[in-house]
Amino acid sequence: MRMWIPGQMTIVVLGALLAAPAVMGQSAPQTSKAAPKTAKSAPQNTVAPFEPGLQPKAIEILKAMSARLVAAKSMAFTAVVSYEGPSLLGPPLIYSTKSEVTIQRPDKFKVITVGDGPASEFYDDGTHMMAYAPKENLLAVADAPPTIDAALQAAYQNAAIYFPFTDVIVADPYKDLSDGLTTAFYIGQSTVVENTTTDMVALASKDVFAQVWIGAEDKLPRRLYAVYLNDPARLRHVLELSNWELNKQVPADAFGTPKAAGAAHIAFRRPDVIPAAIGKPPVAPATRTQ
Repeated sequence: MRMWIPGQMTIVVLGALLAAPAVMGQSAPQTSKAAPKTAKSAPQNTVAPFEPGLQPKAIEILKAMSARLVAAKSMAFTAVVSYEGPSLLGPPLIYSTKSEVTIQRPDKFKVITVGDGPASEFYDDGTHMMAYAPKENLLAVADAPPTIDAALQAAYQNAAIYFPFTDVIVADPYKDLSDGLTTAFYIGQSTVVENTTTDMVALASKDVFAQVWIGAEDKLPRRLYAVYLNDPARLRHVLELSNWELNKQVPADAFGTPKAAGAAHIAFRRPDVIPAAIGKPPVAPATRTQ
């Protein structure tokens, strides 16, 4: 599980759910002297201790979500990511980005991102990957691997480009989510997120704790809260997914931009790596002649 991790609010809610039956089952203290001495207090309800593990119902919901996403030949959705960052005052500050995402299996996708940081655009047309900074008018181009999964990995390894909704667009979402998973349990249903009924599932690995909201009928992921367990500050990350469109007809020119033709080229590499020499950049797809 690479992206999803539950926040402190999840722990509080879980604690309340586990404690509520025991509290509600407690009998009121006897205050009347007229009560018979032989009267016995009402039996208290007990709650079984929580045991980590993979609850079958939770796994079933995750697999159903994965199957729905895998079956789609194309997908489009809006991803809003809000994440906490440390501040000098102590309490964290919250930053957000909004991405319009389109994918066409097996090898094409684009991500147009705006938000609290610099705007960015990423295109993979199955042949080339392009990272474009519209404000600076800068373009980085690299050869694209043959699949979306491989392109996501190459973009991260070679240029530190990462998308927080990666687990949603890979070829097998359940395989990614279940990698290293130690705990999964069903919390209940919610009717708040996206004005639809969702099933809430909690997930945990040694690195991440997450809570995910999945449509009860359409099986699409709607919201995710995550916390990295090795983060001492326990900063929370929230992913909202909306405006889902599955198997939509995607225009042939959707995975490129004409703005790339006039952009200045830079190397497709990690920002923390300074090469000894940078060769001639590859030609962007939008500037090639037929």
